[in-house]
Amino acid sequence: MPRWLWFAPFACLVVAVGLLAYRQGLKLSLITETDVIETYTAYYVRTYGAPAQATDCTARPGPGNAIWIVVSCVAPRGERIDYPVDRFGRLMKLETAPEAVDVPQT
Repeated sequence: MPRWLWFAPFACLVVAVGLLAYRQGLKLSLITETDVIETYTAYYVRTYGAPAQATDCTARPGPGNAIWIVVSCVAPRGERIDYPVDRFGRLMKLETAPEAVDVPQT
């Protein structure tokens, strides 16, 4: 058996890992703040139904490195719902603020 054939599985593994890393980097570079805000605003409107509007939501930068953007929406019942999102567009932890808010605070 030729010697190079012993290294073929390793070469395939290196190529596969490289392609996966390229794919993740491409996904990370193509997502924008607007995409995140529109996605979680639409999710809020779907969740709360007819009285909820897209104008109930605002966005602000995240407080640390793990959270990129926080989309805050004021529900029809007056509670504030925060959608903290990481750089990949994933919802980190859904938080509902205990205090009631009349209007979105900017």
